[in-house]
Amino acid sequence: MSEQQTFDVVVIGAGPAGYHAAIRAAQLGLKTACIDAALGKDGKPALGGTCLRVGCIPSKALLDSSRQFWNMGHLFGDHGISFKDAKIDVEAMVGRKDKIVKQFTGGIAMLFKANKVTPFHGFGTLHKGNVVKVKQHDGSEVELKGTNVIIAAGSDSIELPFAKFDGDTIVDNVGALDFTEVPKRLGVIGAGVIGLELGSVWKRLGAEVTILEALPDFLAAADAEVAKAAAREFKKQGLDIQLGAKVSKAEVKGKGKKKEVHLTYTDAKGEQSLVVDKLLVAVGRRAATKNLLADDTGVKLDARGLVEVDEHCHTGVDGVWAVGDCVRGPMLAHKGFEEGIAVAELIAGLPGHVNFDTIPWVIYTEPEIAWVGKTEKQLKDEGTPYKAGSFPFAAIGRAVAMGEPAGFVKVIAHAETDRVLGMHLVGVGVSELVHEGVLTMEFKGSADDLARICHAHPTLSEAIHDAAMAVDKRAIHKAN
Repeated sequence: MSEQQTFDVVVIGAGPAGYHAAIRAAQLGLKTACIDAALGKDGKPALGGTCLRVGCIPSKALLDSSRQFWNMGHLFGDHGISFKDAKIDVEAMVGRKDKIVKQFTGGIAMLFKANKVTPFHGFGTLHKGNVVKVKQHDGSEVELKGTNVIIAAGSDSIELPFAKFDGDTIVDNVGALDFTEVPKRLGVIGAGVIGLELGSVWKRLGAEVTILEALPDFLAAADAEVAKAAAREFKKQGLDIQLGAKVSKAEVKGKGKKKEVHLTYTDAKGEQSLVVDKLLVAVGRRAATKNLLADDTGVKLDARGLVEVDEHCHTGVDGVWAVGDCVRGPMLAHKGFEEGIAVAELIAGLPGHVNFDTIPWVIYTEPEIAWVGKTEKQLKDEGTPYKAGSFPFAAIGRAVAMGEPAGFVKVIAHAETDRVLGMHLVGVGVSELVHEGVLTMEFKGSADDLARICHAHPTLSEAIHDAAMAVDKRAIHKAN
């Protein structure tokens, strides 16, 4: 082993939380190292974590490609645009996705170089005394000592015991991003973000998609009206979403291109069967903390494998912090961004804070689904008095002109103070619009504040303006 190297900050993991922490720490004058084990398709180190390599960015690339293809067959005719025999070249589509991924992973490497962050490529294990041993890809080992260590190990797909990933027929998000052709029949276990987004990609391209969700309610975390509206649109698109469907068996039969998966599941009607050509298992993710900690570190994991931390992301062990998917809170890249930056600033003696109450959620289906803050059900359960106003995109000129009239915006405010407590949206472009709710809540704004801010016409954002006005039953463009 080479001589021990010392740093002010050693970050384990170069995903969203880790690379933000590393770059911010370096910006603040701290000598920083960042360790990451991931390799790209070309076998070379690829920084950026799940998000950049096999998650957020590549899935959005495929969502956009598939949306273009879907619109050709379902929307262009309304615009007077005609064509014949539209085809999808899956290899070219995936190649475009890979090119975007390589651009962004390479971009992180350039940012590390520009900010003087020292990268190490291999698997890091934390030992007592803030020592991190890194087994590099060439088999050699280096030892780093950090005054501070930030654990940003991320998360991995949960594998079902009866549906083991084989990278071909039964896949997780990684495999579903790299199909070489459109499967005739695609089965999806789990109607969460990954299942809905990747199910939508392949449905738009021509696959028959069946999504099996064990829970009885669709998108239980979202506002009930939003979930209902989204489910209605997905049904129109031909996505077959089966609720209360608990899968117990997945058996691969056949060989080569004749392989298929025979699924057994139970629902309200009893035992059911389904045969598909490809199966995507998207039942959630778990913290990637296996073999991360030596026995003597003092850092604790909870029953789910998450690193235990306080409200400042500190583990209770002097100089050891943890951020992102491997700690409590939502497994969202942007939550990891903010935690990484906050911890770097706390290490440097600055104030660092993440407001969990204003973290936005987005599902990039068509229509998009987004929300921030509390739902009506949560407020009812808490006994918090509230009032709500909503406004449909069908009454928004820009949305109708775009041929995207589905969905609505809902603004929820405190019944007494009028402070905005939540914003829930389903429709075109709501991944961008939700941030009006985030900003308003961050600045402790009211529904009346939103209602009195001039919004440009014609824009999609007018739906927020009118929903805010509807909170006090003064919307102009709908019957209150």
